[in-house]
Amino acid sequence: MSTVDHQLVKRFRQEAGDRIAEQRRIDQVAGAAPMTPEDERQYARAVIAQILEDYARAEINLGRTPLDAETEESYAAAVHAALFGVGRLQPLLDDPEVENIDINGCDRVFIGYADGREEQGEPVAESDEELIELIQVLGAYSGLSSRPFDTANPQLDLRLPDGSRLSAVMDVTRRPALSIRRARLGKVFMADLVRNGTLTPELGNFLACAVRARKNIMIAGATNAGKTTLLRALANEIPPSERLITVERALELGLDQFPDLHPNVVAFEERLPNSEGQGTISMAELVRRSLRMNPSRVIVGEVLGDEIVTMLNAMSQGNDGSLSTIHANSSSEVFNRISTYALQANERLPIEASHMLVAGAVNFVVFVERRNDYASGGTLSRRVTSVREVNGVDGRVLSSEVFIETADGRVVPHAPVTCLDELAAFGYRPSGAWG
Repeated sequence: MSTVDHQLVKRFRQEAGDRIAEQRRIDQVAGAAPMTPEDERQYARAVIAQILEDYARAEINLGRTPLDAETEESYAAAVHAALFGVGRLQPLLDDPEVENIDINGCDRVFIGYADGREEQGEPVAESDEELIELIQVLGAYSGLSSRPFDTANPQLDLRLPDGSRLSAVMDVTRRPALSIRRARLGKVFMADLVRNGTLTPELGNFLACAVRARKNIMIAGATNAGKTTLLRALANEIPPSERLITVERALELGLDQFPDLHPNVVAFEERLPNSEGQGTISMAELVRRSLRMNPSRVIVGEVLGDEIVTMLNAMSQGNDGSLSTIHANSSSEVFNRISTYALQANERLPIEASHMLVAGAVNFVVFVERRNDYASGGTLSRRVTSVREVNGVDGRVLSSEVFIETADGRVVPHAPVTCLDELAAFGYRPSGAWG
């Protein structure tokens, strides 16, 4: 890619933005229909081409050599990315092998690749102030509502246009910092996860049948273990005739982006307070609201707090087939994690009560792990290593591990599943361990 002067890109971006804004104003005065996002992108390309042509003419008039065709094309792409993408981050997001981007100030960029490699990258801004400005633009335009990023609001979580998850902080660190976790597999199916080794063929069939049988499933794992990817694949086993309501802190699942798979989806996103501290709509409120929207299933992207009680109540009151994710270090730890969240909720549920709620709401806990095999050169892998069935309650949640990982690394059936007949009705055929 030809080298570009990012100060010049910034200037072109400002000029293009002013021309697009002026065209919007002209359309509004004339009573014309506003441009669609795609129309605006096409118009921007024409505007950028005109700006570059004007620049070339000015350079010739000054006796200087204009940009060659390849360099001009690089400037056009950079300006378009600055207008509609994420500026100098765009090439990283366009690289299908990039999995994570960690930035500790504008010039401290660390890139994680799908094969486990970690490399340091080029600066993504000229200064930390410019980096903050970029994050502020993303916060203003990437979600359902504008999300401020400033001294009064030093934390930001959002979903980028390509589905990646961005988390940023300022003022609580020496320099502004952000992490981007790529959504490399947007439209992902169980067969894809079997193919890449996340699931064994039998386990993939088991989980697909559990979804079709409307079992309530919680996916557990550490940060970046692949919980959301697995959730998307499980959701794609839901028949297209069903109405789905998704509830998330920041839009990430994107099930509403694939009407061919899920034509009837409403995606809820938590709303943060404005500068006066007003207008908050919490995850718990959204889960409650979702139950009034005639859902076939409610999918909670990530359980991190007091919404757990509302969600479990929804699961135990007829909204079968719900899916969610939760942070945990093992499948058995999930129940203690839920109890901790329930204690912190407004309801202040005691541990015994939360265990009763779990026993009446959750059918299966699926645990997925992220591993880096340093012995083989740092190869990165993600695998579902445990599935636990909830069997009831006796002072604590009673459960059995129906799939386990053996000493030689295989994931195999272990304890018999109690709802085998229900799963069999949807096509599950157990191996010899249960048969």
